[in-house]
Formats: sequence, C-alpha cells, structure tokens
Amino acid sequence: MVLAAPYAVYLAVIFAYPFGFAIWMSFHDYFFAAPGAIIEHPFIGLDNYRAVLTDPGVRQAFGNIGVFLVINVPLTTALALLLAVALNRAVHARTFLGVAFYVPYVTASVAVVGVWLFLFNANGMVNTVLGPLAPDPSWLVNENLAMPVIALFVTWKQLGFFILLYLAALQNVSKELYESASVDGAGAWNRFWSVTVPAVRPATALVVIIALITGANLFTEPYLLTGNGGPNGESASPVLVMYQRGLQQGEPDFAAALGVLLVIGVLIVAYINRRLIERD
Repeated sequence: MVLAAPYAVYLAVIFAYPFGFAIWMSFHDYFFAAPGAIIEHPFIGLDNYRAVLTDPGVRQAFGNIGVFLVINVPLTTALALLLAVALNRAVHARTFLGVAFYVPYVTASVAVVGVWLFLFNANGMVNTVLGPLAPDPSWLVNENLAMPVIALFVTWKQLGFFILLYLAALQNVSKELYESASVDGAGAWNRFWSVTVPAVRPATALVVIIALITGANLFTEPYLLTGNGGPNGESASPVLVMYQRGLQQGEPDFAAALGVLLVIGVLIVAYINRRLIERD
C-alpha cells in the first residue's frame, strides 16, 4: 500500500479529479470567467448532452473517427504482427531494424508532420511520382482522402511500439509447437495461422485496445496536417471538436459533455473488443 500510494495520488490528481470535474461541468451551465470572479453555474441536467447529440459537427467528427479506426486498427494490427514475426526470425539485423521501426514513434509529431506535409502537398514528392494519377484536389485538402492519409500517418508513426509488444509476446511462444506443426505437414502459412496467431492473442487484444484508445483521442495529426480539421470538417476528430468548442468558442460545458460521451463510447468498444478477441 505504501509503495502504491504515490501512483494512486498521481492517478487521482491527473486523471480522477479532472474527469470527475468534467462530469460535474457537463451537467451545469459552465463558462470561463476572470480569475477570482464568483460566478454561479446553475444545474441544467442533460441539456449539454442533448446539444452534443444533435450537433451536426459532432456527428461528423464521430463519423470521421470511425473511418480512421476502420483503416488504422486492422492495418496496425496486421502490419505489426507480420513485421514482428519477420524481425523475430531475423538474426543479424534484428536490433537495427527494431530501432528503425521505433524511431518514428519517439520522434516529435510536429517534426514528422512536416515530412508528411512535404510528401503529400499539391507539389509534394508523392504527386510528383504519380504525375497525372495524382488526386485533384490533393491528398490533405481532399474531402475523401484527408482522413485516410491521417490514418496511414498514425499507423506508420506508431507501428514500432506495437511491433515491440508483439516481439515480446513471440518470445514466449514455444518452439516445440512449430516443430510439432511441421511434423504434421503444416506449411509456413498454416504454422502462422494455427500457432502464432492464437499464441499472441493476448498481445493482439492489447494492441487493438491501445490502437482504439489512441484513435479515439486523435488530435495532433488533424490539427497540424489538415489545418484544424479541414477540409470542411472531414478530418475533424471528437477531441479536436472539444478543443474548438471548449477553448476557441468558450463552451467548456459542451466540450465536457462530449468528452464524457467519448470516454463511455471508448470503454464500451474496448470491452466488446476484448470479449471478442479473448474468447475461447
């Protein structure tokens, strides 16, 4: 208990208190005031939640994040597992390749966003290579392509972290299982599908849950890559809408209600996903 107390205090101060205050704020008419000013914040019940659920910008943001998750989560899971299996079999270059994949994850988002802006702007390298096949309007100002490009960016940036999770799980897979499968005549694909995939299922559950939570909290990438959620809000995320409505437009009660609904939604999706992946 004594050793755990500092971390418990940290969780209470950094997570529990702000979330509890956000819940309280979501049920009141709350707005920013001058420091020291005594302002009443009357209880308004579910009015903020009704405003959130009927707001077209919020519905659009949740649709955008749905597109993001449909692309990002399966792609992240599949690529991380395949690359981890390849790295696990590598002998000479395992450390170098592992570090190479991990570098984008620990690099500041602002720095790597600059690289992707250079690659995917109208006169960028990607359009130069594609020539007449380049989309018009270009990637990050195209309503249909902006969010998929962001999903690919996040997949690339965070892939190294998930590869390390799978590599750790693969170290615990018994080699006897692969030898038994080979004796039974299983090929490389059958060994992968029948031995590797079930053996790393707990790691897969963790990878998917983390990817879901990360995607639900998407903010930096649309804010920087597409200029605050453009074009026409097609790359806006719920967290970005919270920032816009809470800080830029001075509606913290609306933003708090949106945040509470987002947390509830993520918890439900993560629970369902865990039950589906970890079932016998």
